[in-house]
Amino acid sequence: MNQREPRGQVRSSTDHDLAHWLSAEDQAEDAGRLDPDDRLTCHVHGRWIHQCVSSPVHVNPVTRHRWCRDCAAELTVAVDELARTVTMRCPQCNLGSSAATARLLTACRASLSQAGRKIQPRLVA
Repeated sequence: MNQREPRGQVRSSTDHDLAHWLSAEDQAEDAGRLDPDDRLTCHVHGRWIHQCVSSPVHVNPVTRHRWCRDCAAELTVAVDELARTVTMRCPQCNLGSSAATARLLTACRASLSQAGRKIQPRLVA
């Protein structure tokens, strides 16, 4: 099920910035200029990645995105938009780090930072 909001329903300048980023990242990813793990937006939910990273859609035991291999458990997510922090931890061992989760954390932190700005995306050609 696609939960993405139609792009024609932009409600504010913030929504417009997000729609612009979504479009630019979609095009860059399709052209092979942007790795899916480096996106600041989510093409599934149509949101900044930090706003939906806690969704079960973003858990992948195979690639270990938000997954603790040792405990076979989904990592919990805490996003604090005021402090601009994102953490992911295994609810059982309090660890659960992986390269994939580290990249997701990096993307979420960049997304948090970018969501408050009014700057157009500059993607490498």
